[in-house]
Amino acid sequence: MGREVHFDDEGVVLKLNGVTGFFALKLALKMPFHTIKSVYVDYFDAPRWMLRMPGTSVSSLNIFEGSFKYADEWYFLSYENRVPLVMIELEGHEKYKYVVFEIDDPTKIASDIRKHMRD
Repeated sequence: MGREVHFDDEGVVLKLNGVTGFFALKLALKMPFHTIKSVYVDYFDAPRWMLRMPGTSVSSLNIFEGSFKYADEWYFLSYENRVPLVMIELEGHEKYKYVVFEIDDPTKIASDIRKHMRD
């Protein structure tokens, strides 16, 4: 799929592999635990008037990879299907307010992130 979640002592790292990283113009995104406000799984419809800065989007195919700005907030989106996605709301992150990505077994990944936050 092109995405992996890794944990270190300080936070969560979303690693983008292959063409996913190429289209997102980013290979990894670090989210320190203290910046993670909430983690949940749901469907996401990107607002129609998001600004792509930088990234790749083909809204008719539901493909979004990279950094986007909407209503004065930064989003990092990485998905290409209309499926349940991992959604992370951040507070105090250096750039992003929301990180939304597609991954196998999103419910388990969200649970793992919450579990690591408590440790």
